[in-house]
Amino acid sequence: MNGSRSRGAIRVRPGRPVRLPAIDPDSTGGFSGKDAARASLEEDLERLRERQRLLYADGRHALLVVLQAMDTGGKDGTIRHVLSGLNPVACVVTSFKVPSAEELAHDFLWRIHRAVPPNGVIGVFNRSHYEDVLVVRVHELVPPSVWKGRYEQINQFERMLSENGVRIVKIYLHISKAEQKRRLQQRLDNPEKNWKFSEADLAERKLWGDYMAAYEDAINRCSTDVAPWHVVPANVKWARDAMVARLLRDTMDSMSLRRPKVSRKIARQKIR
Repeated sequence: MNGSRSRGAIRVRPGRPVRLPAIDPDSTGGFSGKDAARASLEEDLERLRERQRLLYADGRHALLVVLQAMDTGGKDGTIRHVLSGLNPVACVVTSFKVPSAEELAHDFLWRIHRAVPPNGVIGVFNRSHYEDVLVVRVHELVPPSVWKGRYEQINQFERMLSENGVRIVKIYLHISKAEQKRRLQQRLDNPEKNWKFSEADLAERKLWGDYMAAYEDAINRCSTDVAPWHVVPANVKWARDAMVARLLRDTMDSMSLRRPKVSRKIARQKIR
């Protein structure tokens, strides 16, 4: 296994591919237990709120968080526990479903670019442009020559965003097949979760091996210096949330944010 760690999250280095089977989805990222992880989470969430206010005031940059995972992987839970406490004025979540007729009439990045957050805003993608090298590949919706060309198109797109002030952090929530089975069974057994279950989930589960190969290729081919992929072990939900929060905190701490200065004339104004 290659890559570097940031409190449990594995950053994939360009040219140093990772093997997903070598990453333990049960890892708790070094946290001693649930209480320690929750304490870390609360501290990091407070820091994220501070940094969000500065990002909004600065107005020169945006943050784009890309979340990908297998079904039941925890995208919604991560958004709910890590990002829901941010100011909704400057945090927008976009969930990408099956493309509409209008979206299919354009290039695959068209609908993605429209949802990129403006300066001062944190944008979260629940699924993303990577579906076009994942689902499209696994279900053979386009020829291999088409989806293979999309890796470089994605890299160029993300580089363009980066050069225009958008910081990108991409997160793959890594669960095991056994954990997915447990979570799907919970949806069937718990009446309050029945609505989450779909027979399509079972059909997709049969393609687990194909999806793992597709994810591994997408992560390794599209982890760049300006838009790195991070693999977060996600079997243990409380550890997952703490690891994601720490990763986002580290990312925002590394951004060159500053409070705008007012002119001397305005600073001398007295409110009457």
